[in-house]
Amino acid sequence: MSDFRIERDSMGEVQVPAQAYYGAQTQRAVENFPISGWTLPPALVHAMGLVKLACGIANRDLGKLTGTGKNPLNDAQVDAMLAACREVADGKHDGEFPIDVFQTGSGTSSNMNANEVISNRAIEIMQGDRFQADKPIHPNDHVNMGQSTNDTFPTAIHVAVAVQIKNDLIPALQRFHDVLAQKAKEWDRIIKIGRTHLADATPLRLGQEIGGFARQLALSIERAQVAIDAVLELPVGGTAVGTGINTHPEFGSRVAKALADETGIAFVEAADHFEGNAQRDGLVGCHGMLRTIANTLFNVANNIRWLGSGPRCGFYELKLPDRQPGSSIMPGKVNPVMCESMMQ
Repeated sequence: MSDFRIERDSMGEVQVPAQAYYGAQTQRAVENFPISGWTLPPALVHAMGLVKLACGIANRDLGKLTGTGKNPLNDAQVDAMLAACREVADGKHDGEFPIDVFQTGSGTSSNMNANEVISNRAIEIMQGDRFQADKPIHPNDHVNMGQSTNDTFPTAIHVAVAVQIKNDLIPALQRFHDVLAQKAKEWDRIIKIGRTHLADATPLRLGQEIGGFARQLALSIERAQVAIDAVLELPVGGTAVGTGINTHPEFGSRVAKALADETGIAFVEAADHFEGNAQRDGLVGCHGMLRTIANTLFNVANNIRWLGSGPRCGFYELKLPDRQPGSSIMPGKVNPVMCESMMQ
C-alpha cells in the first residue's frame, strides 16, 4: 500500500499521508511552513475541538445543519460530526495537527486542519469512505458552518487559556497556598530575626514570614480568576470582519452558552464583534495577570531559597529537602533545585 494518497483542492493535487485524517489544505500548510518543528499546543487543539463542538451544537439546534440549505445532513450525520468534534476536544487526534505554530497570521491553516480532521473522522464514524472526493460531511459547509477563522481561532485561544487557568493553574496555586498556610501555623511559635537589605533587623515569628508567602498565593488565586474574566468575551459570531455575515443572529450567543456548559466557565458572546475580531486586548490583560502571578512565584521561591542558604556560611534557617547531588566537582553539595526550577 502506498504511503500517500492524492487529495485535490482549488489549487490542484497534493500528496497527503495515506492514513491521515487531515487533507489537502493541511498538507499545503505543512509544506509551506517548515519553520520550527513546534506544532500547536495540545490545549489549543483541544479548545478548537470544543469550539467546533459548540458551533455544531448551535447549528444543530438552529436547524441549520439539517435544514433545506446546501447539502443538509441527517440526524445521524450530525451526531457523528459532534462525536468527532468531541474526540478532538478529548485529545484523541493530537497527532493529526502537524502544522507549524509559525504559520499564516490568522490561523486559517489550523482552522482548516480541524475542519478536515473532523469531517473525515465523522465520515468514518458513519462507516463511509473518508477518502472520497465528495465529502458527505463537508469540512467547510458543515464543520465550519457560520464560522470564519477570524472569529473561531481567537475564540479557541480564549477557551484554551481560560480552561488551563481553571483546571491547572488555580488548583496548583491552591495546593501551594494550603501548604504554606499549614506551615505558617506549625511554625508560628518559632522566633527568628527579620531582615531588611539582607541585614539583621527586628525579630518576628517564622509563621508570620511564611504567612506572608501564603497571602501572596491567595492573591495570586484571585488574580488568576481576574485573568479568566479578561477572556470571557468570545469573538465567535462575528465571522470574517465582525458583521456576522453568513451566520444566524443567535449563533454567537448559543456557541458561548454551549462552551460555558462544556467547561463550567462563564463565556459570553462579545459585546461588540468588531472589537472582538480586531483586538486581542483581553488576552493582553490576561497575560498581565499571569505575569504578576509568575513574579509572585519567583519571589516566594527565591525567598525560600535564601532562607535555606548555607549550611555553614548562609542563613540556613530552613533545611530544604535534599533532592539530588548538586555538583560534579564538590562531593556532598546539594542545591535548592525545586526553588530554582520554579524560578525559571
